[in-house]
Amino acid sequence: MSEEKKKVLFLCTHNSARSQMAEGILRSSHGNKYEVFSAGTEPSRVNPYAVRAMAEIGVDISDHASKHIEKFDGQDFDAVVTVCDLAKDECPTFPGAKKYLHKGFTDPSGFRGKDEEILAGFRKVRDEIKSWVDSEFNGT
Repeated sequence: MSEEKKKVLFLCTHNSARSQMAEGILRSSHGNKYEVFSAGTEPSRVNPYAVRAMAEIGVDISDHASKHIEKFDGQDFDAVVTVCDLAKDECPTFPGAKKYLHKGFTDPSGFRGKDEEILAGFRKVRDEIKSWVDSEFNGT
């Protein structure tokens, strides 16, 4: 008999980069153990640089859409994870969560410069998120 997947919700303000990357990373690396979602307090659109940075490590988030946290009202989660300080401040609790985690990452949407410089910033944040997600969710 197979074990039921744990449900994880990643939250950030715009659900455009950090939470989208975290969702993609956890689903890609541990999709057999976790049912993964992401949302934002002020959703916008998935950042094209996030899509590009993730594609470089073989994770396709091109079909992801930015979602509002209200979409998940009333649902139970094994873990609700805020990946930006603003979302943590705006959503200190989420009904139905068994565990809350927070790890603030730099907002890559604020990066400016030439295309390659912006993409390099997204790569750095992606790698930080991947390292943390792999460490936090490995074996749980």
